[in-house]
Amino acid sequence: MTTENLTTELSTAEALDERVPGDLIATSKGKPWRDLLVQMYVRRPVQESLLIPAVPEPLIVWVVSGAARVEERELGAAWMANEVRAGDFFLQTSPRPCELRWRTLTDEPFRVMHVYLGLPLIHRAVGDLHGADAAPVQLREVSGGTDAVITNQLSILRDELLNRRHPSAMLVQGLASSLAVHVVRVYASETPVAATPHGGLPAFKMHRVLNAMQERLHQELDLSRLAREAQLSEAHFSRSFKKSTGFAPSRYLVRLRMERARRLLRETGMPIVEVGLEVGYTSPSHFAQVFRREVGALPSDYRNAGNN
Repeated sequence: MTTENLTTELSTAEALDERVPGDLIATSKGKPWRDLLVQMYVRRPVQESLLIPAVPEPLIVWVVSGAARVEERELGAAWMANEVRAGDFFLQTSPRPCELRWRTLTDEPFRVMHVYLGLPLIHRAVGDLHGADAAPVQLREVSGGTDAVITNQLSILRDELLNRRHPSAMLVQGLASSLAVHVVRVYASETPVAATPHGGLPAFKMHRVLNAMQERLHQELDLSRLAREAQLSEAHFSRSFKKSTGFAPSRYLVRLRMERARRLLRETGMPIVEVGLEVGYTSPSHFAQVFRREVGALPSDYRNAGNN
């Protein structure tokens, strides 16, 4: 796929739906948002475990309102905690997937904005700062940082996304370029680091695949359909998906099912048998077995613990 096609796909990507638990408030669409994917969420007060796939595009997560204790780790590593409030941000650039969990600290809604910076945008910023022949830069990770420039620019982008029926392409593209230059200038690694290839799915393809999985949690995994969503062969798709998430598609589907089941058990009075059916298990005993293996408790015990 050419850079131009990837850019178009990224700029017109649709909502993430339930890939990241919470309510999607708004998502960028159309030509003004070329090379930029911006999405606003209001998060649930408690999230026990969330896998964030690795994608090539740098991701800024900016806290718009509320406060939370957020813990993150690479898969299998120790948890690292940060308490974040409105104005704080995360910059995620790792070629490896990570896991998050959080608990809000106030009654104020915990709203966050996700901003994916398209690779063409980053490449142009590097060329502007270091010359057309400059080598790619490695951006460093930031967890719970503060940056007045990022806050200022994302505040304006948020206004364009939420309050303007017809966003200004000139304003959005100017802010996108300014943001990319700032990120490259301030957050490039200070020492030369060999770039680690992601080898996984680009952001827009990952979004499309995960949406398809979420829409069919109650059905058996259709690997050929997911590969078509990613415009890859089944073998290539399976390899790329595992590089992005750390899990084979079938194993990741189980994680998504258990996340949905936990939410239904916590937040609804739906009978446990129906919860199992909702996430693809026609046998109550099989659902209970898988839930216990993945979560560490039987569905009934998990629900009772949440009500105490």
